Amino acid sequence: MTYLLQLLSAVVLDLFIGDPAWLPHPVRGIGRLCIWSEKFTRSLFTNLYLAGLVTVFFVLTATGTIVFLLLQGATAISPMFGAAFAVFLLYTTIATRDLLRHSNAVHAQLQPNCSLAKAREAIAMIVGRDTQNLSQAGITCACIETVAENMVDGVTAPLFFAVIASFAAPMVGMSPISCSVMGAIVYKAVNTMDSMIGYKNEKYMQFGKCAAKLDDAVNFLPSRISGLCVILAAFFLKLDYREAARIFRRDRLNHSSPNAGHTEAAAAGALGLRLGGPSFYFGKIVEKPYLGDDVRQPVPDDIKKTNNLMLVGTSIFVVFLIGLRFMFA
Repeated sequence: MTYLLQLLSAVVLDLFIGDPAWLPHPVRGIGRLCIWSEKFTRSLFTNLYLAGLVTVFFVLTATGTIVFLLLQGATAISPMFGAAFAVFLLYTTIATRDLLRHSNAVHAQLQPNCSLAKAREAIAMIVGRDTQNLSQAGITCACIETVAENMVDGVTAPLFFAVIASFAAPMVGMSPISCSVMGAIVYKAVNTMDSMIGYKNEKYMQFGKCAAKLDDAVNFLPSRISGLCVILAAFFLKLDYREAARIFRRDRLNHSSPNAGHTEAAAAGALGLRLGGPSFYFGKIVEKPYLGDDVRQPVPDDIKKTNNLMLVGTSIFVVFLIGLRFMFA
């Protein structure tokens, strides 16, 4: 029971506090490790795939070691302080509040008395595509896609690996909450490397291949469970859960990523929208498959509905994890 209270405390902290800009964040430290390692391994190896593989190994090892030492040091001061510090670290791996903050900022700029230019600036903060020519509908769809996709990377997957890692506590002589931190932070290291070097362009096609494949592997289960949770969320929110299930089955693999389409497809079906399709990146058009049916035009309030799908879907996911913990702990 203590562990579950600690886990839920981390979730609640993120939901109500988020990530203040002044607070040192582990992901920024992981990013710096990745930048330094890339420079070093590129200078050391002519084989770019090998250089990328060594970078992945170094970043994961360094991240895990640093977090382990910090947890051990905090616990040595006091077991209570160690537990509190672990809850704090776990909370930093979750991004529910930030997702809501950014998407709500986009929604606010899409209101009738606001500027479309400001809305384009707001959406540019959370997407990689070119935004300078996006229409209101294009901005809305981009925001919906981002919230649905990042539900996995930013919320459910870190929690999934936190709970899975907690089962190792008796074997490694650490508390379940400390093991959870290790699982969640190592996941964030994988995810951060993918976002930094996992591109399919000339610079990173070989160097980032290992990071990209590893990210695909670790997100395999969380993305699929999250998609199912979005369908259940649609039912509780009185949205079209039947269409969410149908589009999920039909379109969830219609994405360049093997994992990103699951929550997006379920959200598209629940809202009666068509997501995906061609987008511009760095001035070049990138053809992407569609997810969902073109039942109606998107409106700004669909962003709010997507946020609710993410919140309720995440709650269902947490209940699933708690059940898992009770069954196997």
